[in-house]
Amino acid sequence: MPVVDPPVSDAEADALFAELADAPALLLAISGGPDSTALLALAARWAARVTRAPRLIAATVDHGLRPEARREANAVKRLAQTFGIPHRTLRWREAKPVAGIQEKARLARYELLRAEARRHGARHVLTAHTLDDQAETILFRMARGSGISGLAGMARATEQPDEIVLVRPFLHVPKARLLATLAAQELAFADDPSNRDPRFARSRLRPLIAQLAQEGLDAQRLSLLALRLRRADAAIEAIVNAVTPVATRPLGSPGAITIDAAVLGSLPAEVALRLIGRAIANVGDEGPVELGKLEAFMAALAASTGVSRFRRTLAGAMVTFAGERIVIERAPT
Repeated sequence: MPVVDPPVSDAEADALFAELADAPALLLAISGGPDSTALLALAARWAARVTRAPRLIAATVDHGLRPEARREANAVKRLAQTFGIPHRTLRWREAKPVAGIQEKARLARYELLRAEARRHGARHVLTAHTLDDQAETILFRMARGSGISGLAGMARATEQPDEIVLVRPFLHVPKARLLATLAAQELAFADDPSNRDPRFARSRLRPLIAQLAQEGLDAQRLSLLALRLRRADAAIEAIVNAVTPVATRPLGSPGAITIDAAVLGSLPAEVALRLIGRAIANVGDEGPVELGKLEAFMAALAASTGVSRFRRTLAGAMVTFAGERIVIERAPT
């Protein structure tokens, strides 16, 4: 007899939202799909049970990519009104890129949500990412050669720019349980066909998860892998934080850093990689260095032993190795 996934109970919902009870306001990111519709319903019912609950605001982002999006946003607005929750539709009005549209849309979505949260005095934006989304993220990043930090997956709470915190209360909840919750409450939801569009990598990965689950590598196992890697990642970051004051010194020129080559060479490879990567990101103007490029750079640096002078430009920083130190400066424009 097949196992039937139960709806999320009131007690479970109370536990999922408990840490947010003291927040003045919460912005709920509601697309109208099943997961976010469950977020709206469960958050509304939780707030109704809590004394002095946070103000809830629902927001739907219309990326301007699908004609159905406006109708879906209006449906979310009507549902939010039944719960007594104000709703806003946020529109991405910028020109749409030809390449990388999903990633650009994701960045725009979070920027719009953060701005709306600030407008309402909310420091938290809640999304409906599930256990299944975590599994997809890990496989997606694995396919692209991510390191430990990437394979650690999504965190339950992530600090965003402007002190906004992105919270994923359903990160350990299977999607099937949210669907069961909607069925129990007889709530309708929208179906986004782009979730099945084979042009997008995540859409192609979804069928693989069911196949992997048959071999024991299900969403729970992938989530457990992410948890363990996040623990290892935090330990490595703590070591990097501890050795950075010993290995690095500021230089006279603004923003420049020098690294003791002997200290760097004595560190475990992953720690050394992160230390120099962090220094390059801080000095350069292109943000974090892509892992593959950083690994290639470190290999070239290690192979330069005996060379009188080694110089490379990476992520907007110029790195020079001469004698006993490595100097990192902003690359000339």
